[in-house]
Amino acid sequence: MTYFSSKTRIVTLVIATLLLAGPALSKEKDDDDNRGKGNGKHAQKAEGKQQKHEFKEQDKAAKRERKDIQPGTYFNDQQRTVVRQYYVQNYSNGKKCPPGLAKKNNGCMPPGQARNWVVGQPIPRGVTTYSVPQPVILQLPPAPYGYRYTRIGGDIVLVQQQNNLIVDIIQGLLGG
Repeated sequence: MTYFSSKTRIVTLVIATLLLAGPALSKEKDDDDNRGKGNGKHAQKAEGKQQKHEFKEQDKAAKRERKDIQPGTYFNDQQRTVVRQYYVQNYSNGKKCPPGLAKKNNGCMPPGQARNWVVGQPIPRGVTTYSVPQPVILQLPPAPYGYRYTRIGGDIVLVQQQNNLIVDIIQGLLGG
């Protein structure tokens, strides 16, 4: 017969009590006893739908407030100068062009992509776009709702997201 000390028995009883009482202690009791009155999962689902509806309404309002920008008028001379200075300091002479494009001395332009994008026209199919470096984005005003900045070849372009329409361009940043 195995002998358990009284300390071992007490510890075992405490652990067993906690394990059995754990689920009962973890459930929160409602003071108002709201069970069965639509205050469970279904109420949470309805609340989530309401929040989603409110978000959609806010989004629609923001779209209505979106500024329509006249093509070719968004960037001012100061912004063009700041962006050009950044590119001259960081990308001139193919310093940070992808390998292979740096040797071509064409402003990091991918093969077969002569400058064939124009303000007022959508970005042509097959033209590769790149993200604009964060230091450049910080120097530009925030892109209006529904627009984004992108880089095509050696140009910074403001594009309408809905239809990829080019609204304004800062040209010739990489000497291309």
